Amino acid sequence: MRLVIARCQVDYVGRLTAHLPMAKRLLMIKSDGSVLVHSDGGSYKPLNWMSPPCWLEERDGDAPEGAKALWVVTNKAGEELRITLEEIEHDATHDLGIDPGLVKDGVEAHLQELLAEHIETLGPGFTLIRREYMTAIGPVDILCRNADGATVAVEIKRRGEIDGVEQLTRYLELLNRDPLLAPVAGVFAAQQIKPQAKTLAEDRGIRCLTLDYDALRGTESSEFRLF
Repeated sequence: MRLVIARCQVDYVGRLTAHLPMAKRLLMIKSDGSVLVHSDGGSYKPLNWMSPPCWLEERDGDAPEGAKALWVVTNKAGEELRITLEEIEHDATHDLGIDPGLVKDGVEAHLQELLAEHIETLGPGFTLIRREYMTAIGPVDILCRNADGATVAVEIKRRGEIDGVEQLTRYLELLNRDPLLAPVAGVFAAQQIKPQAKTLAEDRGIRCLTLDYDALRGTESSEFRLF
C-alpha cells in the first residue's frame, strides 16, 4: 500500500463529474489498483475513489504550471480520476502482506451456532444441510432446506446493513449456478436490520429475519432490568 499526504486537487471525469478544490489530503493506492482520496474527517468514507480494475499513470510532464505532479487513474470504462499534486509532504509504501479476512465477533459467531441448532426458527419444516458451506467466494453461514425441500442460504449479521445484503446476493448468484442446489432462496438474518438493507433485500427477493439472541439462548431478556 502506498500512502501519500499531499496538497492536491481532484477531478473526476466520467458519467458524472466531481471536483475537489486544492487542499491537503491523504491518497491511498492499494495493491489491487484502487485509489482513494481521504480528508481528515468524514469517518471511513473517501471523498472520491476509483475501484479496480483501474490503472494509475504519473504524468508529471503534463502537470499544470505550479504543480509538482499529475496522476491520472483510468478505469475500463474510460472514466478518469485526475489528481493534481501541488505539494507532497509524505510518500511511503508499505507491504501489508496477505490479509486473513474478517473474523466474526463472538456474538455473530454464536448467533450462527444457535440458529443452526434451532433451525426451525426460520420456519416450520426447515432442516440444516450444514454451517459454513464453502463456495469459491467464501463460506455461506448456513445452508438449509425449507419444508418443500428447496435450498435456502442464510447470511447472519449482528447488525444487518447493505453490505451484508450484497454479500448474500453474491452467494446466491453463485449457488444458483449449481443444478444440484438451484433454485436457492436467501434469508438475511440479524439482531437489527437497517431500513435501507431491508428495502434492498426485499427488492431482490431475499427474506429478512430479526433474531432474538436471548430467545435463541433460551434466556430471559434483561433489556428492561435495572440489575
